[in-house]
Amino acid sequence: MSASAPPLQAQVLIELMRLASPALPVGGFSYSEGLEAAVDSGRVTNVDSARGWLCDQLHLSQARCDLPLVAAAHAAWVQRDLARIDALNAWATEVRETQELQLQAQQMGRSLLEWFRPRAAPDDALIAHAATLRPAPAWPIVFALAAAHAGAPCHDTLIAYAFGWAENMVQAAIKAVPLGQNAGQRLLDAIAAEMPALVDAAVVMGDDDRQAFAPMLAILSAQHETQYSRLFRS
Repeated sequence: MSASAPPLQAQVLIELMRLASPALPVGGFSYSEGLEAAVDSGRVTNVDSARGWLCDQLHLSQARCDLPLVAAAHAAWVQRDLARIDALNAWATEVRETQELQLQAQQMGRSLLEWFRPRAAPDDALIAHAATLRPAPAWPIVFALAAAHAGAPCHDTLIAYAFGWAENMVQAAIKAVPLGQNAGQRLLDAIAAEMPALVDAAVVMGDDDRQAFAPMLAILSAQHETQYSRLFRS
């Protein structure tokens, strides 16, 4: 991001903060994305192992898959390239390796669209198109739409997306490991420190470099779907 980039207008910043907030009524707090299964299997037992797990997930999953996907969708929404949006939504659905991860992306995408729709013009063609996406509008795609609609630049949109993910995952770690609130904040500090460079790379990442390959995350997510006792949604 250029050092000379103008500061965000207050209303745009507020909209990004709302999109990143755990209070957004999309249910992100109810998912652990495999973390609860990692705790159950003994892979995550304390703040240090939680830091390693979540920083790896940030690098291997968010930075290579979701963040560049949001960047591509943001550009497509701004350009009103609906065929591109269709293709990106299909890709977002196909690369979710478990039913749990697919349902999370679909449920959160639908919920965000339903929250967002009354705040826009009734005849907004982009929102109408998002509602037609099948099997559902995926979370990264709708997040990009809401941010673009607010006039947020792509780079700032990715920062908000990454931080919203991190806050939800830290809250999941606090509940599942469990961790204290101060330990959770130290964990959030460690994850946030990794974000700027990863966002810079994601903004310019091309389609051929975007990927979803995190086998252990997929395995643990699949195991979580039938885990006997769990706090988080599957």
